[in-house]
Amino acid sequence: MELTKPLPPEDGDFEVLRAGLTKFNETFTGAVFREKISVFIKDDTGEIVGGILGEINWGWLHIQGLWIDESIRSGGWGTKLLSSMEDYALSKDIKNIRLETTTFQALDFYIKSGYCVFGELDNMPQGHTSYFLQKHLGI
Repeated sequence: MELTKPLPPEDGDFEVLRAGLTKFNETFTGAVFREKISVFIKDDTGEIVGGILGEINWGWLHIQGLWIDESIRSGGWGTKLLSSMEDYALSKDIKNIRLETTTFQALDFYIKSGYCVFGELDNMPQGHTSYFLQKHLGI
């Protein structure tokens, strides 16, 4: 046996690790429903000018990113994207959502949208704070 040096993994190697970890985890959790989801904003030419990415697993929706081009910010698009994801989560009987944001991103937006900070990580990235938020869709 040998231990390799830290390197970017080959796609297949990464999948071997992911499959092994999933198999191990599911011995404790049972089979886990996983689904990657996204919603996009497209302009009249079909170009993407915003969107939101997420993944459902372990009964939670993890919002992995939300971006809106500067040209259409302040038009309510962030709220529309977030609401679309929340509605989709509820349609899958998912009532918990988590996400991360930083000091230079959208902390106030998420708090105004009903998300609560449950953790902070200083200097992530350097000179900034990362915030971990969650929301329970209490219906």
